[in-house]
Amino acid sequence: MTARRVVAFGGGHGLSASLRALRHCAPELDLDITAVVTVGDDGGSSGRLRAERGGLPPGDLRQALVALAGDHPATRRSAGLFQHRFAAVPVGVPLSGATDPGPATTDDLDQRGAGPRGTEGAPAGTDGLAGHAVGNLVLCGLMELLGDPVAALEHAGAMLGTVGRVLPMSRQPVSIEARVRGADPAAPDEVRTVRGQHQVAVTTGRVESLRLTPAAPPACAEAVEAIRAADWLIFGPGSWYTSVLPHLLVPQLADAIVSSSARRLVTLNLAAEKETLGLSVADHLAALRWYLPELKVDLVLTDAKAVGDPEPVERAAESLGARLVLAPVAVIDGTPRHDPAALGAALVPVLGADR
Repeated sequence: MTARRVVAFGGGHGLSASLRALRHCAPELDLDITAVVTVGDDGGSSGRLRAERGGLPPGDLRQALVALAGDHPATRRSAGLFQHRFAAVPVGVPLSGATDPGPATTDDLDQRGAGPRGTEGAPAGTDGLAGHAVGNLVLCGLMELLGDPVAALEHAGAMLGTVGRVLPMSRQPVSIEARVRGADPAAPDEVRTVRGQHQVAVTTGRVESLRLTPAAPPACAEAVEAIRAADWLIFGPGSWYTSVLPHLLVPQLADAIVSSSARRLVTLNLAAEKETLGLSVADHLAALRWYLPELKVDLVLTDAKAVGDPEPVERAAESLGARLVLAPVAVIDGTPRHDPAALGAALVPVLGADR
């Protein structure tokens, strides 16, 4: 049987959860996995490296690589190293005087978001490595050494024994801007432009429109090729405005998505984030159509407990041409996070179904 070619779009924790789920069902379905990752991050370690060194922000790319890392003990250790963040060491204090943050594991990302007990930025008075993830530095080094981010990601993937391929949505970094109503709590009806992925992600206002700078970045040619050859295209879960929708704003990617013969699956989030406060579950689907009116979707997957009343979501799914599938995909502790094993189990009958 020919492998099913799956392309997953996103960035950060949401894409990581999707890739881990695909890893769970890959052996049963013989999946050929490609991750297409946003390149707009400007916060934390990635933002510092982007500002100081130029090139693509490495953090979301690193997270995707780690999510696809192989199961051999050596590659799992390498994946843990990629996740390790340097602790803050006061300038002039020997390293032995610092608190050991402990070994990183590849699950630390899902549990704590920013990596193992590190800091995202370098606090004043500490060394320049503080807060940087080792994998971010490795990727920056490989990009400089090889002169091409795709070649760098292929090399890093070989280091981690990845089950699948990681590609940037563009070889050129982008900036994300949003028009936000109520970005200033003192002026709830005023619409302002919020610039930068990090600022959009943490805004407390309502995002009314989104754009990239440059407005039409060149798509990664290998990503376009993967989309055209895919059997399935998967969008979400993830931060809707800063991880999922940016792919639809890259004209060459949007054209490839619309013209691809692949089936399309949308995996919805389990709870609203700051950037989507006030946005209903159905509104998330409407946003896809707003930014890419030609988009047709086959299936929308979510957890019944997260949906509540399914009728509005069913109508929104039908407006995209999709059928709503409800499955228990959340972790059992009640927090709004996808359980990779449960999500993988839900994906098996979906991705394995014949047309």
